Amino acid sequence: MTAKDVVTAYSIALSKGDIPTAFSHFSADAKWHQPGHNQFSGTKVGLDAIGKMLGDMMNATQGTLTINPAGAMMENACFVSFPIRFSAKNGNKAMEMNGSDLFEVIDGKISQVWLFSENQSDEDAFWG
Repeated sequence: MTAKDVVTAYSIALSKGDIPTAFSHFSADAKWHQPGHNQFSGTKVGLDAIGKMLGDMMNATQGTLTINPAGAMMENACFVSFPIRFSAKNGNKAMEMNGSDLFEVIDGKISQVWLFSENQSDEDAFWG
């Protein structure tokens, strides 16, 4: 299975809301690098910390956070770049922008994820 295959399988499971299958594509000690200066920013280590952050994001947005492909995945050895478009609502605030997720896949598992936002200051204002 190529790095791109692993990220594709993760993305499909996530889009179906199948969190256990999505997380099965991560190593137990995976690192998630959430950008910016907001309540969710920073590096989360391990599936519990990553899952808590994602769950807290879904709670903050009353389940409106969506992430959709915005272009083709690109692979370079163990790295996969995935252009996305994400949106969410939080009370009177709304956010919709492009981003890019960069995955590192080691031994068939996602070991690290770095996220990039089109407008980090707007995303920071949204998340608070």
